[in-house]
Amino acid sequence: MTVDETMGPPWSATVRRGADGALVVGGVDVRWLAATYGTATYVLDEVDLRTRARQLRTTLQAAFAQVGAQVDLYYAGKAFLCVAVARWVHDEGLGVDTATGGELGVALYAGVPGQRIGLHGNNKSDAEIARALDAGVARIVIDAPDEVDRIADAVALRGGGRADVMVRVTTGVHAGGHEYISTSHEDQKFGLSIVPGPDGSDSPALATLRAVVARPELHLTGIHSHIGSQILDPGGFVAAVSKVLTLRAEVAQTTGVLVDEVDLGGGFGIAYLPDDVALDFERVAKDLAAAAVDAAAQLGTPLPKFSFEPGRSIVGPAGMTLYEVGTVKPVRLADGTVRTYVSVDGGMSDNIRPALYQADYHAVLASRTGAPETVQARVVGKHCESGDIVVRDVQLPADIRRGDLLAVAATGAYGRSMASTYNLVPRPPVVAVAEGSARALLRRETDADLLAFDQG
Repeated sequence: MTVDETMGPPWSATVRRGADGALVVGGVDVRWLAATYGTATYVLDEVDLRTRARQLRTTLQAAFAQVGAQVDLYYAGKAFLCVAVARWVHDEGLGVDTATGGELGVALYAGVPGQRIGLHGNNKSDAEIARALDAGVARIVIDAPDEVDRIADAVALRGGGRADVMVRVTTGVHAGGHEYISTSHEDQKFGLSIVPGPDGSDSPALATLRAVVARPELHLTGIHSHIGSQILDPGGFVAAVSKVLTLRAEVAQTTGVLVDEVDLGGGFGIAYLPDDVALDFERVAKDLAAAAVDAAAQLGTPLPKFSFEPGRSIVGPAGMTLYEVGTVKPVRLADGTVRTYVSVDGGMSDNIRPALYQADYHAVLASRTGAPETVQARVVGKHCESGDIVVRDVQLPADIRRGDLLAVAATGAYGRSMASTYNLVPRPPVVAVAEGSARALLRRETDADLLAFDQG
């Protein structure tokens, strides 16, 4: 079958529309995927994901190498993590950043060495800390003052040694696509503020960093900052790097310890709509490297090693969700216009982001060539909520009908990882495609799976 050119953003790099109008991803026709795995189904483009991981790593490393600094990357598993994805990113030279014991367990099961794993979390359990120590993770990121003694005491219980830790700080730099995913202002649960007390006392961040240095069971490897998610303006990263390097110098002045590493988190924004412009990684890398050099020169300190934790920017564009159309219902609005509600066999249980963040997505008819005329459409799910919206506004062919396949772009991040079984709808499978073949990474849940938890 002959195919046209790639679809372009926000689709993964291998998505094409065939001569008969059907989408092909990773060399696999979506109609075959639907017939084989059913719908709704998450489709993950392995080549696209690997390429993004590799390019992001090499771009950041090349930019910082120009100023004499090293860079390491950890894939943010919260975006989407399974055994295969953990292995893919490890193959491409990335570590894995985990936020819970479950994510840590998956990374370890996948064969990722402990020294290539980090553990985050604003409320780590004793069991999570113990498992991280036993696995020899590269760093435990301290998120609250009491974690200093909890981790140090856990190390002491093991008969000695030292745990590598970082301290997460909030720089006051506000960035991100929604209030809920902007994570560096003071009024939220993550990190420790760098703002001194009203009486001039140490900031919570500095006090905690000093407490780490005072515990011989802990090795302070660095300072961590994550300013938000879905960031499209590099200015926030530039402002953050100066603040973190200033804090690093302050720690050195007060404790004699100049930490080796600064982690600037992730949050690199992607395109969700055809007209969106994703964050320019090359520009960000160069701007950050230059800002780091300027700040270090003013402070009189050498550059540290830098690390980053991208997630969405690697897996988000690599994924799409494939649905089958059910009810198609034209609704006349108060202004006299008509909106066509297109219901699909999924919804907020497989993509909560539109309801949670008012996130925008793009959808196309995926199984055939549609009519040239279009209608103003809203793609909705099958759940008992009026807010069960998958795509708020999109132009779809006027002849959209029951049985058609609909594809929604850029769902690789936070679709499956935030999925639920609301209304007892089993979660969809995740199917990887590459070079004309497909395989299930996560199988479809069944009624039997739901009932397996029911002790009634």
